[in-house]
Amino acid sequence: MIFHIADRDRWLQSKAAGTYTASTIGRELHEEGFIHLSTEAQVPFVAGAFYRGVPNLVLLHVDESKLVAELRVEQLDGAPEPFPHLYGPLNVDAVVEVTDPFVA
Repeated sequence: MIFHIADRDRWLQSKAAGTYTASTIGRELHEEGFIHLSTEAQVPFVAGAFYRGVPNLVLLHVDESKLVAELRVEQLDGAPEPFPHLYGPLNVDAVVEVTDPFVA
């Protein structure tokens, strides 16, 4: 299981459309090149570092075996450890659970 912190309204719109393309706060897949994801152990770090105080969040629980796009675990410059990245849209049927609300 991997995870993605998302804006609730954006998630609901994407759920209706069938795919989710937000990479991170204020950036889209086409701008970033991938969607940022986390392991369960990485969620607290990501929440505290990037989402503290951001309202209206949900935590998407993603089953990697259901992903259509390519998933890579990569060490990027400045990151404390390797993180999972999805190189394409997140198909909403791969989201098997949503923590709502999620407070960073």
